[in-house]
Amino acid sequence: MAEIQVYNIKGQSVGKIELDKDIFNGEVNEAILHQVVRMYEANQRQGTASTKTRSDVRGGGKKPWKQKGTGRARAGTIRSPLWRGGGIIFGPHPRDYSYSVPKSVKRLALISSLNAKLNDKNMIIIDDIKLDKPKTKEFNVVLRNIKADRKPLLVLDERDETVIRASRNIPNLLLRDYKALNAYEVLKQQKLILTQKALAALTKILVKQ
Repeated sequence: MAEIQVYNIKGQSVGKIELDKDIFNGEVNEAILHQVVRMYEANQRQGTASTKTRSDVRGGGKKPWKQKGTGRARAGTIRSPLWRGGGIIFGPHPRDYSYSVPKSVKRLALISSLNAKLNDKNMIIIDDIKLDKPKTKEFNVVLRNIKADRKPLLVLDERDETVIRASRNIPNLLLRDYKALNAYEVLKQQKLILTQKALAALTKILVKQ
């Protein structure tokens, strides 16, 4: 089994723990990651782009001139797509871009993303995070101590209001419960920080699935 260092909030090593070999095997399935990242990005699209067809554009109810005898090309409406101010032929309309992939694919993608962070030495395990006061300054000190102050993703085992309030003003920081963790956010953030209990709980879920 692979081992990883455990740190405290002062950045001091407090020991090592063994990682589950069924989850942390070092393998990264790029095809699965690509598939899941595309899904998450598609699900974030609003799909509100809209254009008007000739039936939606105002005006054009009257035939602009008679069919024959003027020398001009025949025309039925001034709102034809061929005219300035006319409708759009193949423009976008509101649609839903979201789709889903099987639960097993999401699981494999999350495992691959965790292994990618482990391989790049961007996964940090911290024994626990306990703050006396919900102060952003104190939380920034903790991040600097563990060398994770650039785009960190902090995964907790349970809701902690003090940590939530202390971290909410820090730019580019994501705070997640281990149950809500997904591959897209793991890859998006530079550093992955897990409490020791969050790692154990996450591993237990991934092994069971």
